[in-house]
Amino acid sequence: MIIIGLTGSIGMGKSTTADMFRDEGIPVWDADAAVHRLYGKDGAAVPLFAAQFPEAVIDGTVSRDALKQVIQSNPDALKAVEQIVHPLVADDRAAFIAKTDADICVLDIPLLFENGGQSEMDAVVCVTVDAQTQQARVMERGTMTYEQFQTILAKQMDNAKKCALSDYVIETDTIEHARQQVHAVVSNIRKI
Repeated sequence: MIIIGLTGSIGMGKSTTADMFRDEGIPVWDADAAVHRLYGKDGAAVPLFAAQFPEAVIDGTVSRDALKQVIQSNPDALKAVEQIVHPLVADDRAAFIAKTDADICVLDIPLLFENGGQSEMDAVVCVTVDAQTQQARVMERGTMTYEQFQTILAKQMDNAKKCALSDYVIETDTIEHARQQVHAVVSNIRKI
């Protein structure tokens, strides 16, 4: 099996591109969805957070808002949170790969380069779009302020560097253009 790491900064069109890989019949594992499962009712992270950060567990789930407050009030908390979450996410990803019998699978990991995960991939695909379109997409969601968007960007690797480090770059300027590029990537990888 060929494992593709799919990455890209916020607002670049990664989720839409992941769906295009699914449309090609390729199984996709989503890191963000894995965290939601782990934080949800009966999620594997809940008892661990209940033991270490009980104030972050509300109604049997890990509250992202409460967790943000914990991290803001205690700078050392982020490292502890990562020590809880990263192994659980890695286990979830490994279970997905183990049960997948396709010739190719995609691992949708927003912070692939930031966390050094690219070395575990057979190929890396980065999605990209111009900065104005990226900002417009994020602001249209209505889920964060411009300042919050800038804070997230500051924590992510520069887009040009991500693209330079990737095996394939998909420009998400239009749906059809992105779809053509996804198809080309899949065809190319299947020839290898």
